[in-house]
Amino acid sequence: MGVSRRSVIATSLAGAAAGALPLGAATEAAFAVSPPGDVVGKVTVGYQGWFACIGDGAPINGWWHYSPNWSQAPAPGACSITCWPDVRDFTQGYRSNFANLGNGQPANLFSSYDQQTVDTHFRWMQQNGCDTAALQRFNPNGGEGATRDAMAQKVRQSAEATGRKFYVMYDVTNWTNMQSEIKTDWTGKMSAHTASPAYARQNGKPVVCIWGFGFSDPGRPFAPDACLDVINWFKGQGVYLIGGVPTHWRLGTDDSRAGFIDVYHAFNMISPWMVGRISDNAGADWFYTNRVLPDLADLNPRGIDYQPCVIPGDLAAGHRRHGELMWRQFYNHTRAGVQSVYISMFDEFNEGNQIAKTAESAAWQPTNSGMRALDEDGTPCSSDYYLRLTNDGGRMLKGQVALTETRFTVPFPTGPDQTAPSVPGSLRVTGTTDTTVALAWNASTDNVGVAGYRVSRVSGSSSTVVGTTTTLAFTVTGLTASTAYTFTVAAYDAAGNASGASNAVSVTTAAPPNNTTNLAAGRPTAESSHTQVYGSANAVDGNTGTYWESANNAWPQWIQVDLGSVTATKRIVLTLPPQSSWATRTQTLSVNGSNDGGPGNTIVGSAGYTFNPATGNTATITFPATATFRYLRLTFTANTGWPAGQVSEFRVYNG
Repeated sequence: MGVSRRSVIATSLAGAAAGALPLGAATEAAFAVSPPGDVVGKVTVGYQGWFACIGDGAPINGWWHYSPNWSQAPAPGACSITCWPDVRDFTQGYRSNFANLGNGQPANLFSSYDQQTVDTHFRWMQQNGCDTAALQRFNPNGGEGATRDAMAQKVRQSAEATGRKFYVMYDVTNWTNMQSEIKTDWTGKMSAHTASPAYARQNGKPVVCIWGFGFSDPGRPFAPDACLDVINWFKGQGVYLIGGVPTHWRLGTDDSRAGFIDVYHAFNMISPWMVGRISDNAGADWFYTNRVLPDLADLNPRGIDYQPCVIPGDLAAGHRRHGELMWRQFYNHTRAGVQSVYISMFDEFNEGNQIAKTAESAAWQPTNSGMRALDEDGTPCSSDYYLRLTNDGGRMLKGQVALTETRFTVPFPTGPDQTAPSVPGSLRVTGTTDTTVALAWNASTDNVGVAGYRVSRVSGSSSTVVGTTTTLAFTVTGLTASTAYTFTVAAYDAAGNASGASNAVSVTTAAPPNNTTNLAAGRPTAESSHTQVYGSANAVDGNTGTYWESANNAWPQWIQVDLGSVTATKRIVLTLPPQSSWATRTQTLSVNGSNDGGPGNTIVGSAGYTFNPATGNTATITFPATATFRYLRLTFTANTGWPAGQVSEFRVYNG
């Protein structure tokens, strides 16, 4: 049986918030070590998927995680959940032995084994800014194994249908033969799911998390050598490995065993646990000062990403304060410069720290449950409040709304949201190339919150959506040179309400270059260095989604293309991946040419070139005179967006 994490971890609450930085302090200088992917720069939610009911068809055939006795439906005094889920959105319910709800309806519960339940959960994620789900996987070799295997497939199906990402998160609690069995489980079962387009990838690698190494409790007694063996094995399988580690991992105290620092530093990303550690804003501020900021200072120079927890608070213990605790963590992480967070958890009704829809008042929970509803502190909160709060906190973390100490999410909208956002203002063209048009517009407003924008291409009386974004800019790609296009943009909210179309803008793409043959396409390359899978060959493969990236913090760095013979050239076009998640950056570089592959002669001296996602993330270097060389080399000495040289496409033209 999977166990509650809190039940095997000694709570380590922070003391007074003495020494915390003032709340108005400027955001700390921090950055993600890795570029944005499916976990870096994203909001990840922990997904248990571990609730079953007799009669739902699950192999486990019991009230899994609902009742201490799986053969009996949960009842007062014999129940494993501490607060009641809101089941109004599910098509199937299972009758518990509780009395009816306060509104007279039967006290039904959901089963995670129903595909419709998982579909609904992932639709909630989609509507509320949850980018990625970490599917919890405990020891799968006992009686729970078949059900857990099935849940992985159900999660995959729902993620694919809703555009969410997912990855496997192994919890090693009470897994006696973990060191060998976790490897067998990955190669024999779970790795097959990486074939899904919904399986999360970071730095080009499938993501896996291992939760539990180094904790100072009997449930995870593994020695450092055994842990390092597993970590190195997974990294040898080509995965990006996250470590779910103790809160005090860096110090090796409290919930962390001593002697594990090398284990922690072996992960690609560190995600410290926080459930049970804080119960109020003072505790959140203490951890901001004494753990989050020092953690970042330790990890950034080592090239390790950081994914701290955000918890809504234990509802059963009265910690939530109608969203204040959760918002304070989003605020603290944002001002610290944190790029990625892990929500603990999505559906953890056992520990009361779920963000999934929950009974909002006594009317929506059994009359004899004795449980707290979301209005427990006297402030009415809708059942989806913590989903909506996650959405707004994630938008603040990603820089889509301004940093603010005061939460702006309305606790209880009156009735269903039927108000559409305002029409986006001042749609305009900010740049064009022969195949792209960059657009920008002014923000819409909404009574609850704008969820995103749809960009459409207009032709006569019809229009076609060409892309969606949560930012105020979008680059339309794949267009034809010297062709007229018309575009509009509309806003939408989480309830599906859409604004009217903005003003239409018409633009004609640029003419094709004098010579459109890329002389560098598919040619041999050389480099001073590269990191991970980002070799120089990526820069000539014709795919703007792949790129070369040099070693970090080791200037100067260079990339070179062999044109095959001495060739007359006049222009280089450099690109970075066109995603809006790549922030604007200026790279300082020079161009040299040679006929022997060496440093050669200067063609264009060192200068700064700006790559802006709003204008296609492209920079053109035109030579002052025709250069006739076999080898062209770019030498990088600075990058304002990343401590390395970066090129997605290195294109060379003779006109």
